[in-house]
Amino acid sequence: MSNPIFLSTFGAVELGLIYGIMALGVYLSFRVLDFPDLTVDGSFVTGGAVAAIMISSGYPPLLATFCALLAGFLAGCITGTLHTKGKINPLLSGILMMIALYSINLRIMGSSNISLRNDETLVSLFGTWWQSLPIDNAFNNFLSSIGLSSFTPSTWGIVLFMLVLVLAVKLIIDFFLKTESGLALRATGDNPKMIQSFSANTDRLKIIGLGMSNAFVALAGATVTQYTNFADVSMGIGMIIIGLASVIIGESIFGKGSLMKITFAVILGAIIYRIIVASALRVDFLQAGDLRLITAVIVIIALVVPSIIDRQKDRRRKAKRMKELQSSTKGGDQIASSK
Repeated sequence: MSNPIFLSTFGAVELGLIYGIMALGVYLSFRVLDFPDLTVDGSFVTGGAVAAIMISSGYPPLLATFCALLAGFLAGCITGTLHTKGKINPLLSGILMMIALYSINLRIMGSSNISLRNDETLVSLFGTWWQSLPIDNAFNNFLSSIGLSSFTPSTWGIVLFMLVLVLAVKLIIDFFLKTESGLALRATGDNPKMIQSFSANTDRLKIIGLGMSNAFVALAGATVTQYTNFADVSMGIGMIIIGLASVIIGESIFGKGSLMKITFAVILGAIIYRIIVASALRVDFLQAGDLRLITAVIVIIALVVPSIIDRQKDRRRKAKRMKELQSSTKGGDQIASSK
């Protein structure tokens, strides 16, 4: 029999991989474009709503997922257009689009929630195919033979599916940001005036960047819906905080470096976040309703602790320099006195 703590952690890893896709989308807007995009809370639901209504209407899950991605891209482009062409503040542009998407998502779904328990999804189709293979039994038997029988989930297929999906998104982002357009997009976030001096269309770059960001967020929403077999109009509340928490946790623990390292750190940050939440919810005095509080505390810790560590390092560095300066001064005085 599997260990309940292991099953909880394993489920957190599966969800963390999905939220890693959303975190990569947030990374594009928050870090690359330096744009605080609150559209995320709405576009996450849009992805789930489009996927759910299409799958429940009989469309193939792959087509439904692709349409969800396109819907998220459109939502992000509208936010970018509001900011660049309408000259609306970035924060307000995202808020306006997030509010509008709430009503749009209700229109798409036709109700406040949709169940997919009786429908085939990408996750269920992959799970069925995976179960036909002998890999699960072989791997679980191996773990049991070495005394790890309590660390055997019902299937390893779902976590593999999520891993392949999030790595595919990561590779797409890594590849794009190294292209000429991607470099221009990064320069737009770093120094828009400089890139404008090279006759680059920063408005178009911002629109495309926000479109891509929300496309991946919507893809995460569609995947979560197919993983849980359920879509709800309120499932996107707090997604921007979760995304930021994942980015900040990943950067704080693994540091900044090359582009490939940062995007990998963001994914790991999302997994760590979900594991922390799953572990916290196992504490007796915490309830499911405390999830937002837990998220806020995690973000606060992720923001405050690195700055405290940096200040301590600076103090130690200054103290070391002061000692070196004092020792060199004493040595000079001794030489002068001996002469």
